Amino acid sequence: MTTTRVEPHTFVILGGTGDLTRRKLLPALCTLARKQLLGKRHVVLGVARDEAMNDEGFRQWAREGLVEAGFTPEGIAAWCDSCLHYQCIGRGTAREYAELGTRIAGLDSEHDLPGNRVFYLALPPGAYPGAITGLGEAGLNRSAGWTRLVIEKPFGRDLASAQELNAVAHRYFSESQLYRIDHYLGKETVQNLLVFRFANAIFESLWNRDRVRNVQITVAESLGVELRAGYYEQAGALRDMVQNHVTQLVSLIGMEVPATFDAESVRHEKIKVLRSISEIRSEDVVFGQYSTGQINGKHAAGYLEEPGVAPNSRTESYVAMRLSIDTWRWQGVPFYVRTGKRLSRRLTQIAVTFHRAPICLFESLGGCDTNSNVLVLTLQPDEGFALCFDVKEPATPFRLRTLPLHFHYREAFGEIPDAYQTLLLDTLTGDQTLFVHGDEAEASWRLYGTLLDQKPRVHSYPAGSWGPVEADRLLGGGGDAWHGPVDVVR
Repeated sequence: MTTTRVEPHTFVILGGTGDLTRRKLLPALCTLARKQLLGKRHVVLGVARDEAMNDEGFRQWAREGLVEAGFTPEGIAAWCDSCLHYQCIGRGTAREYAELGTRIAGLDSEHDLPGNRVFYLALPPGAYPGAITGLGEAGLNRSAGWTRLVIEKPFGRDLASAQELNAVAHRYFSESQLYRIDHYLGKETVQNLLVFRFANAIFESLWNRDRVRNVQITVAESLGVELRAGYYEQAGALRDMVQNHVTQLVSLIGMEVPATFDAESVRHEKIKVLRSISEIRSEDVVFGQYSTGQINGKHAAGYLEEPGVAPNSRTESYVAMRLSIDTWRWQGVPFYVRTGKRLSRRLTQIAVTFHRAPICLFESLGGCDTNSNVLVLTLQPDEGFALCFDVKEPATPFRLRTLPLHFHYREAFGEIPDAYQTLLLDTLTGDQTLFVHGDEAEASWRLYGTLLDQKPRVHSYPAGSWGPVEADRLLGGGGDAWHGPVDVVR
């Protein structure tokens, strides 16, 4: 989000031969390099346990991954050959971390780099404490330039583990060095929530309990757990999606106007929202697990049929809940959130429903079936927004119809940068606005502690649906319903 130029640096990826590196990090770094946003002096050092790998082997592995991502071999050859390097970390002993430090110092000297370093933990979450300790004990938490540590989500699996991980990280790194990454915050449309609210007085003046009836946040996936059952069985939808992605969206929608547009002010306001959410009661939550069904006319297996899933698993693949934010702005306005796998379609959407007109002027004409205005912000896949409002159909008898006024990002701006491009560039320029503060991570886990300790009933829903019917009861009997995509709303 900053225009600061990137200084010469070494970008170290621990987990350098993993899936995240191949699918996301290397394509993002290569794209930034081709756009000349990384500067001319930088190196990327992949660090992994493979003792048979070397610089050339790593470059070849990277080339194959980049070609799979859509790059041409000719377009990436020079960058791979000049910038990519490899270092084996073995079992991660103190001696091997010391050798890593020696290798980094050698690359700094060879490429005339000033000691600016990013360490990116592209590792399984259980490996974070050991890697942070290894870096710190080897003195790699400090250098002649700046040093930054990027930690992927999930940041802990509950409040206690998040606090422990924060303690380990703060033992060696200051908060200003820590970049807890949630790739949802790097999406252009998520960033635009702040611009949408605070640069357009017409909407900010309506953003309160006097005008808003309810807020709905949907993060839906059409895919199942695929080959991630080993992780998902231990996580479930609450840990995998609600605690991080969904909660981040709640805080961005609910936050007050920051004093200034910088990392400290924005993160401070987000934390205030999280601390203002009322205790979540069991009756405000519905858990679900997908069964067999149809998606786009094709058979979709149920959760219990997925490879690696226990036959009697009660892991939730769907969560819906009602949240209450006890602030002057939002008192009495329910925030409904839902997320799940194997739903009807892939969709991330925020729907802000406004109060209906207090009286109907058209009853005598037979046109009193008015609807609430709804502002629908779509974050993926068809990024943009729609303002749904009533108009008169050009016919008789007198009839109203709800239609959307559209804006689509791709129509206006063309290709939208990948979230990792944004977040990596912010890391390199030292902008923490889109990263999660340690207090924010703990506040989020604290919200869901009681739910994590429970063994709730898990309702079944067919793959290809919008979740269990029991989730409808969360919206009460006042005529509210879950909003689908804009084409459904209209």
